Amino acid sequence: MSVSLYNTGVSGLLAAQQQLATTGHNIANVNTDGFNRQRAEQNASIGVYSGGNFTGSGTYVNDITRIYNQFTYKEQLHNQSNLSNADTLHKDLDQLNEIMSFSGGAINSSIDKFYQTMNGIADNPSDLGLRSIALNQAEILSSDFRTLNDNIDQLEKSANGEISQMADKISQISVELAKINEQILQGRDLTLNGQPNDLLDARDRLVGELGEFTSVNTIVDANGIMTVMIGSGATLVAGITPLSLSVQSGDPDPKNTELRIVGPNSSVAINGAALGGSLAAKFEFRDEHLSQLSREVNRMTMAISQSLNQSQSAGLDLNAQQGLNIFTDINSTALQAGRVLSPSTNAGNLAASVNITDISKVPTDDFEIRYDGTDYIMTNMNDGSVQNLGAPGAGTYTPNPDYGFEFTELSGTPTTDDSYIIRPTENSTALMKVTLTDGKGIAASGAIDVTDSDNNVSDGNVNLINVIDPVTARSYTDTTNSGLLVDVYESAAGVFSYRVYDADPLSPPPTPPSVVGAIASGTFLAGNSAVIGMPPAATPPAFQIEITGQPIGQGALAPEKFTIGDAFGIGNGKNATLMALTQEKGVVNNGKETFSQSMAISTSDVGAKASSAELVSDTAEALYTQAYNRNQEISGVNLDEEAANLMKFQQAYQASSRIISIANTIFDTLLQASR
Repeated sequence: MSVSLYNTGVSGLLAAQQQLATTGHNIANVNTDGFNRQRAEQNASIGVYSGGNFTGSGTYVNDITRIYNQFTYKEQLHNQSNLSNADTLHKDLDQLNEIMSFSGGAINSSIDKFYQTMNGIADNPSDLGLRSIALNQAEILSSDFRTLNDNIDQLEKSANGEISQMADKISQISVELAKINEQILQGRDLTLNGQPNDLLDARDRLVGELGEFTSVNTIVDANGIMTVMIGSGATLVAGITPLSLSVQSGDPDPKNTELRIVGPNSSVAINGAALGGSLAAKFEFRDEHLSQLSREVNRMTMAISQSLNQSQSAGLDLNAQQGLNIFTDINSTALQAGRVLSPSTNAGNLAASVNITDISKVPTDDFEIRYDGTDYIMTNMNDGSVQNLGAPGAGTYTPNPDYGFEFTELSGTPTTDDSYIIRPTENSTALMKVTLTDGKGIAASGAIDVTDSDNNVSDGNVNLINVIDPVTARSYTDTTNSGLLVDVYESAAGVFSYRVYDADPLSPPPTPPSVVGAIASGTFLAGNSAVIGMPPAATPPAFQIEITGQPIGQGALAPEKFTIGDAFGIGNGKNATLMALTQEKGVVNNGKETFSQSMAISTSDVGAKASSAELVSDTAEALYTQAYNRNQEISGVNLDEEAANLMKFQQAYQASSRIISIANTIFDTLLQASR
């Protein structure tokens, strides 16, 4: 009996010792990240049959289990990925918002100051000081735009660098997970109940760390080996085989770096935007938010450059010459070629360019043009709309609907399935420079002007609507002709006839009205207008006039008359006035937005995105906190509970020691009695 009692005491002592060790292990790891508390599973030993009864033979610890709930852990992991995604995107957008708030204000201020100087030149066109100030302000404006562009480029480089760092970290985690799988496989004896709890915790901790960078799914087989998949199901760890995540330059745009899953013998491209976690947030920030803002800024730069350059070309400088471009020509060779990106996989040798025809129609979308073996097929990469441009060989292709640009073949030919990425606004800000170096070159003066006859009584008007070549326009009106005389009369009810004559007083228009000797003539219906190019045979004409309203004369004073003549002079600031008016003209987004409005919309859009991202981040943090707390309630170490267990198992240890002591006393008594 004493031997049985002794064995019972020893079993209790050993069990209490393991309970104390497990409790101590829990207490020691209370602050260990990812630690799941453990519990010694204690069972009663099978009783011994003696004297018609089963006598208990003590206890044993069957297993030390990890208190782990798969569902709460998966919930925590899922919310952790969402939180990393939302938090990363919020921080990036917040930084972009700060940049846009500062740069947007600086650019709008520069626009205002530039146009203030243009208004000053319109009032005093002969002031060389004002002209010099205007060019300085143009330099500041272009510098502010380039600074914003540089900041956007820097954010893009930073995003690419962080994507590369995350890919390296994910690859390291993959190797470590594979090593733990191997350790578990090598140390696992399927005949035993014991689990390598601390290894399992370490593996889950690595999976949790991986979940910060990407969404994670795991499968554990019968041997305890875990397969790890990221994103939409791409395998990162296959048992004891780790795969890595590599970064390579984008094609055709090397700045749009791409990800690939790399195995022992092959690699597969993976969509970074679909990975989840902070990695997907970086791709979203780079490819959506930064890219969209960059295209908007580029389009605004184009609009300012084109509007001012066109206005400048319509006037004459102090040397009576046509105004040269103030800013870089938006259709320079470099800009036209840079709008077409050709992937390295193209087998053909086609070289192409994109020419901007109408800045007001240019969208911020990207396009793909693919040669299907018969025709060029253009796809809007934003909305997916498709249109057929026609077969190769035509030279120039104008999309329909018109997006304000033309696709032009320069040389070579495509082969089937060759594709080309079209970015209509590409590089416009980076290459924006002030090309006019002399203030005298500002074309403040108008070349020609229209004067109404004092005898006109109707609401009819003749307006200059487009001066393409002001030097030729001036020569045509002042040298080729002695001015131009435009008269308009109602030739039938609701029908107006017009004539354009040399205004030489020695050769007046015939009366009654006829077209004899007219340079140009025609008719238009009431409610419409007539646009006339001068000289009529020139392509393009030097200038255009438009007759509007209802020029109905009365009696002997009919028809209504308008004279077009030379207007150049160093004191003429009419063209400078027209240039200044472009500040209030809608030229962006189908003529709906001015320069300042466009910048304000882009700035507020970034601010709204940053604010929305903050709300999403706060929500994600609350959900993660709830999931974490739920998991900790099950798996976390509670010091109060462990302290109570410590006292309980200490008492059990002491009691078992007492049983052993009593068993020894009984055994000694029996030995002494038998002597």
